[in-house]
Amino acid sequence: MSDTLQYEIGGDQVARINLDRPAACNAFDDVMIAELTACLAGLAQNSTLRALVLSASGPFFCAGLDYAWLLRASSNDQHRNFEEALALSRLMQLLDRFPVPTIARVQGAAFGMGLGLIACCDLVVARRDAHFQLSEVRLGLVPAITAPYIQSKIGLSAARRYFLTAERIDGDCAHRLGLVHELTDDDAGLDGWVAHWLDALRRNGPRAMQAAKRLVAAIEHRPIDDALLSDIAHRIAHLRTRAEAQEGVAAHVAGRPPRWYELD
Repeated sequence: MSDTLQYEIGGDQVARINLDRPAACNAFDDVMIAELTACLAGLAQNSTLRALVLSASGPFFCAGLDYAWLLRASSNDQHRNFEEALALSRLMQLLDRFPVPTIARVQGAAFGMGLGLIACCDLVVARRDAHFQLSEVRLGLVPAITAPYIQSKIGLSAARRYFLTAERIDGDCAHRLGLVHELTDDDAGLDGWVAHWLDALRRNGPRAMQAAKRLVAAIEHRPIDDALLSDIAHRIAHLRTRAEAQEGVAAHVAGRPPRWYELD
């Protein structure tokens, strides 16, 4: 049982985590940090998992850090604050490096850490009326924990702007910046995009998608030099000898759907 989350693994081997502190706008406190970390860490060890969908209850997706908890934390010494910040950083890293494809279903506003969760997901659909904000500087803080993931999504120029100004980012702007892949007008549209992406993911080799996620992380910001060429050649050479790739190519040549799940 969880005080802050709802989660399940369906018969389709898709994990669904729902942030469930609507009275607190799904803001993070120490309990929610610990529970979401434990949930992600456990799910990451499930070799049969095909995808993860992250959603939230109520009008907010996630309002960032719980102000009451943040106020208590401000009275702690620097070492205690370091440990708590490190725990949050590890949570973000867990989601960013989650082994299977991740989908964020964003039905409402996301601030601070909530925007970090979105930036760590592979696919993001949001309601057009949702809005986003990196409001840390208005509290005398900086978005240090989420910065690596958000800056990677929106780029240096936009990061300089929104980290400094704390301007509100509407849905259309978030889409232009690359934080959100698709916009929709209502919850039915959110569910439709989630279903569409899950259907697309089911057609792909499960191990190939995991390898593709690792590839994206491995080549980011690297020069196209001999070391990178050798790295990517080793990756594809390894995959070509695996049963999954052999089944995928054989199925394509035969004009039939690949039988991925018979390989598990």
